[in-house]
Amino acid sequence: MSRGVLAKFRTLSGAERLLLVEASGFLFLSRLAVLVVPFRRIAPILGRPMIESPGNIQSDQETRTRQVGWAVRAVARRTPWKSNCLVQAVAAKIMLRRRGIPSTVYLGVAKDPGKDLSAHAWLRSGDVILTGKRNSGEFTVLSVFTEKGPETKV
Repeated sequence: MSRGVLAKFRTLSGAERLLLVEASGFLFLSRLAVLVVPFRRIAPILGRPMIESPGNIQSDQETRTRQVGWAVRAVARRTPWKSNCLVQAVAAKIMLRRRGIPSTVYLGVAKDPGKDLSAHAWLRSGDVILTGKRNSGEFTVLSVFTEKGPETKV
């Protein structure tokens, strides 16, 4: 960890530090799972297929949701392993589920002219896209996953 990152870490509140540590752990576990576990075994962890979570959440949940998204994105930029879009979506999904906050994982594909198919994953809670937002509009959604609760069929 560089001195700048360490100095910045020290300025954070205890709750923010814990959130970053939690994000680190779940990013590591998610990366490990993506590498060694077949997706058909990971999918049930993400929730029920082809169901979306509600487009709105309570204001206190939105605050916690944004904090989780910040922590996952911040740590993902600094991990010594590859924390790609799927790893980030899985980690954030688990962190939100632990807090009882509904969310939806989206899996999509795109074809760039002259290139192969590319895949992307992103996570939405309420009307906030927490991970993978930058490119999400360029992809056709193939599958979505959400936990049990109020939902909308796709």
